[in-house]
Amino acid sequence: YRPVNFYGGSPLNRLSWLRTSQTFLNAIIALPSTRWLLFNAGQPLVSSSAYVPTKPSSVYLTTNDQIGVLLQSTASKDSRHSPTETARHLSSRIVFLGLHEPQSDGNSALPSSEFTDPDSAMPKLKGTPYFAMDVTDLDLPPQQGQVPSWSEPRALMSSMDQFSAAVFASARSLVDWNSRNKFCPACGSPTYSLWGGWKIACSSLLPWKDSVERAPCPTSKGQHNFTYPRTDAAVIMIAIDETGEKVLLGRNAKFSGNYYSALAGFLEPGESFEDAVVREMWEEAGVRVWDVKYHSGQPWPYPSNLMVGFYAHADSTKPIRTDLDNELVGKYITSHLDARWYTRQEVLYVLNHPAGTRFTRTDVKKMAKITEGEQDDSQPSPASVSQEAARTEGDPPFRLPPATTIAGVLIRDWADGKIGFYEPEGREHKGNL
Repeated sequence: YRPVNFYGGSPLNRLSWLRTSQTFLNAIIALPSTRWLLFNAGQPLVSSSAYVPTKPSSVYLTTNDQIGVLLQSTASKDSRHSPTETARHLSSRIVFLGLHEPQSDGNSALPSSEFTDPDSAMPKLKGTPYFAMDVTDLDLPPQQGQVPSWSEPRALMSSMDQFSAAVFASARSLVDWNSRNKFCPACGSPTYSLWGGWKIACSSLLPWKDSVERAPCPTSKGQHNFTYPRTDAAVIMIAIDETGEKVLLGRNAKFSGNYYSALAGFLEPGESFEDAVVREMWEEAGVRVWDVKYHSGQPWPYPSNLMVGFYAHADSTKPIRTDLDNELVGKYITSHLDARWYTRQEVLYVLNHPAGTRFTRTDVKKMAKITEGEQDDSQPSPASVSQEAARTEGDPPFRLPPATTIAGVLIRDWADGKIGFYEPEGREHKGNL
């Protein structure tokens, strides 16, 4: 199996049937081979090579690399309890990501009889265990500008390999989910972490809690989706005209410069993925689409989304609405066409241009501020408008997403003729959803 998109193709065996055992977690966390990814308010710990200072990479620490000290600082002083057992109730929560097994072995651990018992399974497990933790609550001093240091996570996309990206995606989504859900949605009591960070539970249900004078928390019965890690699905799509030679792209107000991409939107209750594609294209650009086809999916750990890619047919002779969606620039700049049809030749020119898919650090920081609510994204900033006017000779006429995003993969696959509505004569096309 070869993943189609960046952040996908997790190389780890998550050992989900073992992570419920505190005995197992205590044992595997202490192994010399165990590696840790640390985050501070979602920012990963990174280091840069002296030879390539602009290419930061994730730092993998061992349990002995001050991790043990951090665990002890979150734990109870009662020596009868291990750090992993008490840390789930106090301060930073620990996430067990999984085990990276040797590729040459060919035999991954399964929940069979030889791996179900934690004590007997430990000696048989081979590979590198991975854990993650967000240390925001520990009030560590800021380390920007030092080596290693905390980094804006999207800045790593140009320097991570497929392995690091897939591990990072799981780690960031899970530590973010644990950090955001510190109180029970059902009754408001503090929560605590279970199953190596893969479940949270209401502390009011603990046996030593005095809950006589209050109604039992609703989570005491049945299953509740907010007790497990959340993934929000969004559709992302391109429309192809009936000739197959044009593609519909839009410009989002939150991106600086003359940057065009696929349209996207969140899946809503009562919708299939195809329904969401049809609705979003109509709501955002006033375009009717049909023949909706699945392309691929991409985990997107900002904070925990699944981008589901599609392409569809549309009529390029119909007008495009630029006044419908707040995310599109044309809503506020009537002279700017925020969504338009591009020919294959135009797209290929930009894709092959040295700056055609370049996403600068300034772009990354701006997008991060908008995503985190530090900057108003209700309308485009004057800077984004001036950047378009300031294009110099030699710049591409517009820019497209990089290949590390599913939007970039969708657009390039269409431009290269890998996707479309081409059918051999006499052969009926069958959808893959």
